[in-house]
Amino acid sequence: MITQINHIGIAVHSLEEQVPFYRDVLGLNYLGEEIVEDQKVRVAMFKVGEVKIELLEPTDPSSPIAAFLSKKGEGIHHVAFQTDNIEEQLNDLKNKQIRLIDEQPRIGAHQTKIAFIHPKASGKVLMEICQPGGDEK
Repeated sequence: MITQINHIGIAVHSLEEQVPFYRDVLGLNYLGEEIVEDQKVRVAMFKVGEVKIELLEPTDPSSPIAAFLSKKGEGIHHVAFQTDNIEEQLNDLKNKQIRLIDEQPRIGAHQTKIAFIHPKASGKVLMEICQPGGDEK
């Protein structure tokens, strides 16, 4: 079951250029940066209320974020919904014949289990399902 919005992912060309806006201008609580090798991105996280903002910078030209930036430019990349049991959530979506990008969860930032719903199944919005782990619990 979806319990809340976990974060909004925003694709950016440069964390160095964008972090000061979110941290210093908007005054959001800066949680730090992390490289997610598997996804070829460097992420910066901010917290506002119960929701996080995730800035995503590609670390390699072959990363999905680099492709997104090339095609669409900087902007909102995905909305992430939180669940207590990602495997159960993915099975439920499969049973409802929802097209998925990831049929099995993989590990994202902060050891969070993540999987994406294909945007063709969700009104052209890329949606992530996530189950926090590690320091996110």
